[in-house]
Amino acid sequence: MTQPAIISFLETVHPYDTLSRDDLVRVGGLFDRREYAAGDEIYHTGQPLAGIYLVKRGSVEVLEPSGGLVSLLGPRNSFGERGIMRDGLAVTTARATESTVALMLPTLEFKRLIANSPAFARFFSRGRGHEARGADLTTQKVADLMARKPVTLGPDATIRAAAIKMRDSHVSSLGIVAGEVFLGIVTIRDMSNKVLALGLDPASPVSGIMSRDPVTLTPDDLGSDILHIMLERRIGHLPVVEGTRLVGMVTQTDLTRFAAVSSASLVRDAAVAETMADMAAVTKRIPALLAQLVGSNNTHEVVTRLITDIADTVTRRLLALAEAQFGPPPVPYLWLACGSQGRQEQTGVSDQDNCLMLDDAVTPADMPYFAALAKFVSDGLDGVGYFYCPGDMMATNPMWCQPVHVWREYFRKWVATPDPKAQMLASVMFDLRPIGGAASLFRDLQTEMLDMASKNSIFVAHMIGNSLTHSPPLGLLRGFATIRSGEFKNHIDLKHSGVVPITDLGRVYALIGKLAAVNTRARLLAAEDAGVISTSGARDLVEAYDVIAQIRLESQARLIRSGRKPDNFMAPSDLSDFERSHLRDAFVVVRTMQSAIGQARGARS
Repeated sequence: MTQPAIISFLETVHPYDTLSRDDLVRVGGLFDRREYAAGDEIYHTGQPLAGIYLVKRGSVEVLEPSGGLVSLLGPRNSFGERGIMRDGLAVTTARATESTVALMLPTLEFKRLIANSPAFARFFSRGRGHEARGADLTTQKVADLMARKPVTLGPDATIRAAAIKMRDSHVSSLGIVAGEVFLGIVTIRDMSNKVLALGLDPASPVSGIMSRDPVTLTPDDLGSDILHIMLERRIGHLPVVEGTRLVGMVTQTDLTRFAAVSSASLVRDAAVAETMADMAAVTKRIPALLAQLVGSNNTHEVVTRLITDIADTVTRRLLALAEAQFGPPPVPYLWLACGSQGRQEQTGVSDQDNCLMLDDAVTPADMPYFAALAKFVSDGLDGVGYFYCPGDMMATNPMWCQPVHVWREYFRKWVATPDPKAQMLASVMFDLRPIGGAASLFRDLQTEMLDMASKNSIFVAHMIGNSLTHSPPLGLLRGFATIRSGEFKNHIDLKHSGVVPITDLGRVYALIGKLAAVNTRARLLAAEDAGVISTSGARDLVEAYDVIAQIRLESQARLIRSGRKPDNFMAPSDLSDFERSHLRDAFVVVRTMQSAIGQARGARS
């Protein structure tokens, strides 16, 4: 591969496309072309890295030390930079999955670019998210990718004023507008090629160097349109217009930022985080991930599962850091999550609900170790955004940090004496899921718990009654019963009045059928398979759950895109007539299923 061919390729790859011509020529001459057959290992975890790799053709899988897949990379993806930027040793294993051509830039040159090029420094220090797959980007609407407040200037402003505004606003392009009419665009490259190279007077009007009538997009165009235009025309900035009005700007940096957010990249970064600040930087990206996943038309169970995976990884990383600080545990232990994390149903709003089960060999002298471990992890979770449980359902509470035999006694008492508190605690504990440690400590206990509870008809009847405490917000005359006062007046609570009633039903069905599934949707499907509920009832309830949970996520995504924190409240007026009709029908299904199980409760009593 000749140097001109390498240079031509690099001009289509960010951030190399930001380099000056001299730097591009220099770098093009230093890249080493390497060929790999399918299955060839490019480097192994722990090996010294000769440089950073860039896929020219083919496919490369990046694996974590345990062998799990981190990412699958195609042309224009880089890999190996994490190890170079740490200690020069590979932190992953890279292997070609098909016949592959990769370009390798020596470490010294890569570090020189990092030191001298702000674009490189930003790109390769932001979390290495460019390794994420970009398939979702192609189907995103331009409205979800663009900068919504484009920086603009009038046509009579001077070139110097334009340069100052670009510098102060930290942007690489300006929209030139007369009133609300879009006239053209000026970029950093225009400043270089049309002003510096030609010696133009900086006092000249900026209209003299702007690109007039540039190619534009509309907010309804797709990410694929952006990619095709940028690659075909070799441009890095695309104005977004509605009619004659400039409403946004899409740059290669925006695409890079979008590609940086994937569940795989967040899990990967959390798994190797060394400090709380590193972990907080990961969880800070979760809202953007949620908005991206929802915008890519992923189903709610996929979105919540991927977001929960990040919480699981953060928890396990905190456990590892705790053991590194306090030493190995005196006896085996198991950290479990309950609540939405336990059910793998986390959204953009999550607290922490967790507990510790300890091997029965634990002694009183060992308990300070586990108290310290619990505090370290719970404080860490709170510090990175998973706030403390308001009900103190956390491993830091001595009640929830106990040997297995104590847990077994807890469950026995709750089943034998099903008072309201016992019902509440049992409901929480039925959603337990092991996160880190010795999973065998819970395996037999879960089976015993389901068997014991399902055989006690009084307990089951109380659990059914407990599941009916949350009602869907149905009003009279085909309307919704909205909140009547306060901050969320005229809104409905899509969590407590929407998904929670179905979560409660799923838990009861799992109890009746002795079903080990914890995830709500999985419980409903398992209940159908086990004959706990009819096929028609199960299908109706699953579809109702899908409607409510999806609308909840879409509402959160809208809040995130508007720069607000996600919550669980939504005004029915924000929905179309079609959506309102389907949402109400879903609530009717939930109420019908509640009535049916309520009648079953009467029969059991």
